[in-house]
Amino acid sequence: MSGEVTVGWRETVALPELGIERIRAKIDTGARSSSLHVDRQWRLERDGEAWVGFEIRPRPGADVVTVEARLIDERDVVDSGGHRVRRPFIRARMRLADIDREIELNLADRAGMRFPMLLGRQAMRDGFVVDPSRSHLHRRRKGAE
Repeated sequence: MSGEVTVGWRETVALPELGIERIRAKIDTGARSSSLHVDRQWRLERDGEAWVGFEIRPRPGADVVTVEARLIDERDVVDSGGHRVRRPFIRARMRLADIDREIELNLADRAGMRFPMLLGRQAMRDGFVVDPSRSHLHRRRKGAE
């Protein structure tokens, strides 16, 4: 299909609305939803709506970023160990290569994982082709636009 961008099995993406210029992401076509590691999370209410606040360190040595986002849902997700867990979901703008789109992210403790973000197939549909033999085809440098 023309117009699709090839990505590797791991890439660097931006989540600009969350204040994250770059974060390492594993591309996982076996996962339906995308997941973002958070160090700490809490619930709050704003104008009668449910929100979630969280802290994340996008890269080792980076400053902690504190974010608040509207909670769009809570769903059961099967984690990498096969356990069903309930997770909060938010929407955020993701930038990868020349594609900028809104995606859903569930918030999870991925502290034991090599990648703080997992990019699932819902976020990758319509515009991306994954080449599992390659990686970092679209590495974003700090300050790059």
